[in-house]
Amino acid sequence: MAASTGRRVVITGIGVIAPGAVGRKAFWDALTAGRTATRRITFFDPAPYRSQIAAEVDFDPLAEGLTPQQVRRMDRAAQFAVVSAREGVADSGLDPAELDPARTGVAIGSAVGCTMSLEDEYSVVSDGGRLWNVDDAYAGRHLFDYFVPHSIAAEVARDVGAEGPVSLISTGCTSGLDSVGHAVELIREGTVDVMVAGATDAPISPITVACFDAIKATTPRNDEPGLASRPFDRTRNGFVLGEGAAVFVLEDAEHARRRGAYVYAEISGFASRSNAFHMTGLRPDGREMAEAIRVAMLRAGAAPGDVDYVNAHGSGTLQNDRHETAAFKRALGEDAYRVPVSGIKSMIGHSLGAIGSLEIAACALAIEHDTIPPTANLHEPDPECDLDYVPLTARRQPVDTVLTVGSGFGGFQSAMVLRSPERAAS
Repeated sequence: MAASTGRRVVITGIGVIAPGAVGRKAFWDALTAGRTATRRITFFDPAPYRSQIAAEVDFDPLAEGLTPQQVRRMDRAAQFAVVSAREGVADSGLDPAELDPARTGVAIGSAVGCTMSLEDEYSVVSDGGRLWNVDDAYAGRHLFDYFVPHSIAAEVARDVGAEGPVSLISTGCTSGLDSVGHAVELIREGTVDVMVAGATDAPISPITVACFDAIKATTPRNDEPGLASRPFDRTRNGFVLGEGAAVFVLEDAEHARRRGAYVYAEISGFASRSNAFHMTGLRPDGREMAEAIRVAMLRAGAAPGDVDYVNAHGSGTLQNDRHETAAFKRALGEDAYRVPVSGIKSMIGHSLGAIGSLEIAACALAIEHDTIPPTANLHEPDPECDLDYVPLTARRQPVDTVLTVGSGFGGFQSAMVLRSPERAAS
């Protein structure tokens, strides 16, 4: 590994596919309007399941520029990743033909990989689950690609011409933060100049819905889908499953400056921790998340008083929202009561590994537009969640330093600090 150069890392391109919004502009418009994208599941008949709603993406891969051969080959999650990466690269102004392939890498996060295609293939080879010994003669030729999730990162690398480090980061619901954090470190240490990094997941399938039903993690509020995801609300009763992707172009700041690139934000600090405690449980004091926040801010050179906005994990489960509130208080002290906090899962659901990158996109756009997206459906705040959770309506105010956090099954806790280019340079 190359010795650390201490290089600064900036975001110069953003690509987004989200429920209710394909493209970064539509995504930002939907967030700031407070629009929710949750509906009854349309991909299959959800009637047998406890939770029958999800935040689905209206996505036509052919209309988004993929070929019929690519659509046949790639799982929906890979399609999301490639289309988002194309938007991100185009937004950055980089000409792929002028990139040094060996100095360009890819890092993609995903919690559940090619779930939809794997489930479809299993249904065929098992005759709808009837056969214990499946009949491989019916397996599709791309089954291996679906079985190994790193195929998603390989598809992105092939599409953008990256020949440097290529990786698939799978750390549950923090994958979208951790993949970008990994990419940042590769640039800082001098291994690459440019990383195409982000995350994708398309988990809305019977097996995923059944798994979350079994542990009662998702909401059963099926009769009012648009109001079902309600982080920090006293009446919350589980998260809404979602899907989507966000992919960024990250560059060494000097590399971006030399070519006159527009910079959305600098990623100035990142840290991750594990609670080594329980697969799904969280300690109520938020100690591990608070430690990830503390280290990320230390690496960013940021004090609690510098933070202008916190993008919360805000899943809408009883334990997560209280755990997170406690972590903010522990890490930020009295400033926790001053800093606006919001949760965009209230609008686009929880897309598992993808959500961390979608939230990074929201943070970068919040810095660009000096606007904090709201927490939708927050009508009755939980007395134990007593911070400023920006209910219902977006808020205009200067946003220079943003903290975003994630919490995942397995005890993963991650935090990242983004700063405006002006603030980072000062």
